[in-house]
Amino acid sequence: MRLRQLTLQDFRNVALAKLDLRGRQTFLLGPNGQGKTNLLEAAGFITALRSFRTTDGRVLIAREQREAALACTVEHEQLGETRLTIRLKPEGRELWCDETKVTRLADHLGKFPTVVFSSQDMNLVRGAPTGRRRWLDLTLSAMDAGYLRTLQTYHRALAERNSLLKAAATDAELDAFEQTMAPAAADLVSRRRAGLRELGGRMEALYARLAEDAEPVALRYAPSFDATTAPVWVERWREGRGRDRQFRSTLSGPHRDDFAFLHRQLAAGDFASEGQQRSLVLALRVAQAEWFQACSGVRPVLLADDVLGELDPARRRRFWAAVDPESQVIATGTEPPAANLGEWQVFAVTAGAFTEEATS
Repeated sequence: MRLRQLTLQDFRNVALAKLDLRGRQTFLLGPNGQGKTNLLEAAGFITALRSFRTTDGRVLIAREQREAALACTVEHEQLGETRLTIRLKPEGRELWCDETKVTRLADHLGKFPTVVFSSQDMNLVRGAPTGRRRWLDLTLSAMDAGYLRTLQTYHRALAERNSLLKAAATDAELDAFEQTMAPAAADLVSRRRAGLRELGGRMEALYARLAEDAEPVALRYAPSFDATTAPVWVERWREGRGRDRQFRSTLSGPHRDDFAFLHRQLAAGDFASEGQQRSLVLALRVAQAEWFQACSGVRPVLLADDVLGELDPARRRRFWAAVDPESQVIATGTEPPAANLGEWQVFAVTAGAFTEEATS
């Protein structure tokens, strides 16, 4: 898949921008805080109508504006030239594909894959479980509408159960919501385990190509409670009701899952060097791109947000060697890309405005 044209209106600090993208490599050049990442955020939004930076869609709309819009023309392996238009409003979002309104997100998922490489990815190794869960949910939902449906079912039931716990509801009332939650919880655990197994296997192979050391690495799933059948979950929540009532919240369930990066069978966040951690998250993102292509049959667009400049020359060379040479890359940075990385179409970015620079 290739993005051939991208238009933004009132998207964060971008009042209006229209970029015609030529070739395989595009570079957005400028100081921090000018809008480079905002354009990558818009490009990545087409995958699952989710931002990789925030869960609050309202902040994507420019200040004092009632709505934002983005549109793109995509050169697609399966669909041919396709036009996507997305309108963002405080109350929600609307999507059109070739002027036909898409009313079910499930009909859109998996068709337009993008993968973001960000300097914030280090938080996947070092940060809190919330960030890892969000990455996992976005990644699996992008390729699996069934996963998204299960996730939504679980969280709706979880919200109701927590409300009942706060209202000192009876056991019979809690039973009703737990019967809905349990199949969803069991399905989430199964799908997450399978997804992490697939991604972890790909990451392990890619790490060997990206890192200086050849030490074994892995992803380890750490579920809040390890059960893949609904009756076991029902019993788990029934046994924990006393504590849940005390805290007025559901203390066990997939909403508290986590996973860990292992390096030499030890927690990478505690024992791996910064260079090893950086290689791990790069390997995970390349693995994600490979997995997206395997699932969808569509080559993802790679969005590299100010990460290449942080790599030492050797790791940068290994990164480019590991990336699919046919994938479109849109990258950002405060310094121009190195000459040995091939030809780039460069846009200078200033205060939300994008100006194409002349090629030398």
